[in-house]
Amino acid sequence: MPVLTTCIGSYPKPPYVPRMNWMHEDVEVGEVESRALTAEEQRAAFDRATREVVAEQAAIGIDIPTDGEMRRANYIHYHCRHLDGFEPDTLTVCTMRNGAWTAEVPTFTGRITAGEPFLARDWEVAQTATDNPVKITVPGPLTISDSTANAFYPDRRSWCADLASALNVEIRSLAAAGCRHIQVDEAPPPGPAAPAPALRGETGAGAAPARPHIRVDEPLFARQPDETLDFGIENLERCFHGVPGVVTRTVHMCCGYPDKLDETDYVKADPEVYRRLADAVEGSAVDAVSIEDAHRHNDLSLLDMFARTTVILGVVEIASSRVETVEEIVSRLRAALDHIDSSRLVAAPDCGLIMLGSDLARAKLGRLVEAARAV
Repeated sequence: MPVLTTCIGSYPKPPYVPRMNWMHEDVEVGEVESRALTAEEQRAAFDRATREVVAEQAAIGIDIPTDGEMRRANYIHYHCRHLDGFEPDTLTVCTMRNGAWTAEVPTFTGRITAGEPFLARDWEVAQTATDNPVKITVPGPLTISDSTANAFYPDRRSWCADLASALNVEIRSLAAAGCRHIQVDEAPPPGPAAPAPALRGETGAGAAPARPHIRVDEPLFARQPDETLDFGIENLERCFHGVPGVVTRTVHMCCGYPDKLDETDYVKADPEVYRRLADAVEGSAVDAVSIEDAHRHNDLSLLDMFARTTVILGVVEIASSRVETVEEIVSRLRAALDHIDSSRLVAAPDCGLIMLGSDLARAKLGRLVEAARAV
């Protein structure tokens, strides 16, 4: 059986797409002055961009494309704005990333419940562009709790449990609409993408009012495995509760995301964390797990720990302007196949492609597809 290919989530945005502020939804930049666009014109631009990037992924040969997250300035807050209990304009100063980053973030001020469904339409628009099944991504409870503030719940456990229940409503609506690939991302959110770089060769105003200030340590799957094992996996299953078996239920476990292209010295999770979490993931309701392997190789005996779970293996870097050779990717996939059947191995980039820019993304995906077909 051939090795299938997929993308993880984000995709470079066409220049005409309205650009929004990463933390809020104020329009920032764009080819067209975005404030002049009506809501209907903005929706039309997002729809057009979604269809274009889905069609592009399919044309390159990606078997399971994503919608590219065209509508999401911030893939976490985009979803949160559809949750009752979330106040995007109530800002709290949070110290995050284990003290490395301080920012004002929107706040949950009341009990969280699901709002009107919205992802089903996102998927329906994307699916019109291809006969391939389009995957939709959803930020996980732990990840949401790392980029927002809590002013209502007594602890993170209860906060994340209600987040998971609300996410479940949206996920079930998405599945009912016909989406067959749904991915919960437990991943650090990227900062604003830098301008797209040149393609490299293969070798080489007064004071603001005071805000409440709280510290949010990073309880992401790969960064805080104790909390993941304590209640993260349980909440992941709550996200997928009642989702029919025809849906491939995926979790993406990111190890860290840089804030600029070609940055190499950024904090990553301990490489042994995947091993700590493997048994819990294997025993959960998840059908597929996405793990990074391109930026930093794993000991591939890790794959032996997944006897039934499909592994989406990152074999293309998403923050490097170097384009991997086909031979490099083939070699890594063949090494993986010493530990897992081809029917349960999917080739992918490490994470989302937003940082690369269009030329690099196309080049890397082209090599990825060629390598997967050559294995």
